[in-house]
Amino acid sequence: MKTSHLLLYILSVSTTAIISCNSSKNNTSDKTGMAYNQKTNGGFEVNTRFRRGPGPGLMEIEGGVFVMGGSAINVPGQELGNYNHKRETTVSSFYMDETEVSNTNWLEYLNWIRNTYPGDQEYYYNELPDTLVWRQPLSYNEPYVDNYLRHPAYQDYPVVGVTWEQAQRYCAWRTDRVNELLLREQGFMTSFKDLNGGANSNTTAPVNPGAKEPFNTDLYLNGQIDDRGKRAKKDLNPGSAANTAGNAGTGKDAPTRNVRLEDGVIKQPYRLPTEAEWEYAALGLIGNTQYENIGENKIYPWNGLGLSSAKKKTRGLILANFKRTKGDYMGVGGSLNDKGGVTVSVRSYTPNDFGLYNMAGNVSEWVADVYRTGTFEAADAFNPYRGNYYLDKKMLDPTSGKLDKDKYGRPILQAAIGGKKQTWAQKQAAANAPAVVDSLRGNTSYADQRGYRDRENELYGEITLVNNKSRVYKGGSWQDQALWLNPAMRRFMQQDESTADIGFRCAMTMLGAPEISTAGKTEFKQRSSPKFNPKRM
Repeated sequence: MKTSHLLLYILSVSTTAIISCNSSKNNTSDKTGMAYNQKTNGGFEVNTRFRRGPGPGLMEIEGGVFVMGGSAINVPGQELGNYNHKRETTVSSFYMDETEVSNTNWLEYLNWIRNTYPGDQEYYYNELPDTLVWRQPLSYNEPYVDNYLRHPAYQDYPVVGVTWEQAQRYCAWRTDRVNELLLREQGFMTSFKDLNGGANSNTTAPVNPGAKEPFNTDLYLNGQIDDRGKRAKKDLNPGSAANTAGNAGTGKDAPTRNVRLEDGVIKQPYRLPTEAEWEYAALGLIGNTQYENIGENKIYPWNGLGLSSAKKKTRGLILANFKRTKGDYMGVGGSLNDKGGVTVSVRSYTPNDFGLYNMAGNVSEWVADVYRTGTFEAADAFNPYRGNYYLDKKMLDPTSGKLDKDKYGRPILQAAIGGKKQTWAQKQAAANAPAVVDSLRGNTSYADQRGYRDRENELYGEITLVNNKSRVYKGGSWQDQALWLNPAMRRFMQQDESTADIGFRCAMTMLGAPEISTAGKTEFKQRSSPKFNPKRM
């Protein structure tokens, strides 16, 4: 990474929150002149001090244009489906995990399930990784079957034996735990200390006060979890139930409300990265870019054609965990080349120019996309993705707006009805005639041409292993040779299957301006809106 970009990156990371560009800095509408955040003026609230920042574990990835599949190496005899067709693509800025999800991270998830649902053995069992993936007919791997997930010797190693579906559920669980932590620690909800009877503890609370289900972000935002902490938001709406009750207090006794999405406190959902996001982040071309000029392309997440370090202090050290030859997994005793026989710690080697570890080797990683060989011949040039399956939260009561939920306190999702907003009459008809609506569901849910327009059989003629549950994984692993370390390489596996060499990391959407930092950059000056004084008209 060039020095100027390194300083810029450190500055952007150290400033964990970024002030949003807001035209309403004066707490007054520039179109009506009405004041914001005033109980006596309608109570319309606008957060004019919103500060953006990543959730725990995430690094900021400034998006931009790159050539999808541009790092691919054409090898004679290589199958067409092993790499992406070269195509110029733009990826929005986003956040990505600094490291792969580790065994300790997954055990935290399992511990929460056991504490929250102690009698639900099925839930716990379904989220257990398949440790039998280590078994091979002609290999002695039984120690990994028994120890890899739980023994402290492997606590910082990447979790394996997890399916794409399990990874998706982990992302949803992580979203709720992070948002609950933010709300409780900032006093918007009852603090962990108070929940635990005054004990000095900040462990995740399994159950909300007066409720049977744990915290869920969607249900909280929908008002179905009512928990107000000591620093709960003041309710400025004069028409709210609390303010019209006749006994609404002032100051500390003033009515309060739940945090809303508009307050900027709630984090976006953790999710699997798209294939385009993953490939863009793995290349880390930002380190080779100055004034929109890429000085040097890459075929790995690091510069150069070699697989070992060229720096004086680390010269000769292997830069990733992979298999050098068909039988060489770790090198010669006394001078091990990559320091690992199977996986290694998620913080091994050096991070790439985005600060991400092990974007080549160690374990391959699940991404969100459905696999097709020709996806990027036809996909959109902006944020390309194949896998859209639009879902709506099922309504329990259309009058109150309450969402239906499952036995774990999570909103029930159902296939979207159509591609545009319904009229009020259609919405009421849907609520009153669910059987009719259900017959229409699914007609427009697949929005990425899966189905009759999709050439599902293009790999092997009329018979293929590729289907709508085939998911892409990227990055190469401890079992792969160097060819697979190239970020453009891609393979697929069924979303309900797992192996000993596939793990994952999470991503998160970045909202607002795509630029991470404006430090040291020339900017256009913005002038304030002309002031309006209704008393002097």
